[in-house]
Amino acid sequence: MAAFFISLCLLATVVCAAQHKDEFTPKEVYTSTRLSIIQIAEHSFQHISYLQTDDFGNVPCNGLIVQSKNEAVVFDTPTNDSAAQELIQWIHTTLHCKINAIVPTHFHDDCLGGLNAFHQNKTPSYANNKTVEFASQHHVIVPQHGFKDSVILNVGNEKVVVTFFGEGHTKDNVVAYFPGDRIMFGGCLIKELDATKGYLGDANIAAWSSTVEKVKKAYSKVKIIVPGHGKPGDISLLDYTIKLFAQ
Repeated sequence: MAAFFISLCLLATVVCAAQHKDEFTPKEVYTSTRLSIIQIAEHSFQHISYLQTDDFGNVPCNGLIVQSKNEAVVFDTPTNDSAAQELIQWIHTTLHCKINAIVPTHFHDDCLGGLNAFHQNKTPSYANNKTVEFASQHHVIVPQHGFKDSVILNVGNEKVVVTFFGEGHTKDNVVAYFPGDRIMFGGCLIKELDATKGYLGDANIAAWSSTVEKVKKAYSKVKIIVPGHGKPGDISLLDYTIKLFAQ
């Protein structure tokens, strides 16, 4: 009987240890006046830079870095070239990673404002065909490689998938999913909890909720979601965004 209880206690210890290992406490790993980087999962980092706007003031803007082995993929650039160069330098010197790709998730400055720095670094850029088209029309730096519906990119031993599910914040917005950490970069298509609707100048409000419904159906097992602005969360961010734009 004693041996049984000892075995039971050992099993409970193993289960608790496994649960504890599965949890990750976010921690800031870099900060400057232009850029902050927060590790939010074992292989994933949220980067935050700032965009001065007329309507919303100085807005913090999110992006995501995912890594595997000595390779990384970045989603959304910092808002300008100087902050982007700072991010690139950090990835090279701290993560010791080659950047395989930069992916702007739509054509606004909070997604590709620092794209020129990545191109100067010889980092290939990938974007929805519509993003390439809109960037050209707005006379901003144009991503180099377009895709229609989705693209799969390699990062070390892992893959990331970037998909256009439909219109919402813009007509070109895509989301990215990294199975290694079960993490999604929703960009400005996805809102943080309690957020307002934000900038709607290029939005398709009527389609927004149904687009996010498709995202939720595709990634029902997602663990962490990083929105374009504000705090990361879980799948409740999808539910909140769906409700916010429900017709």
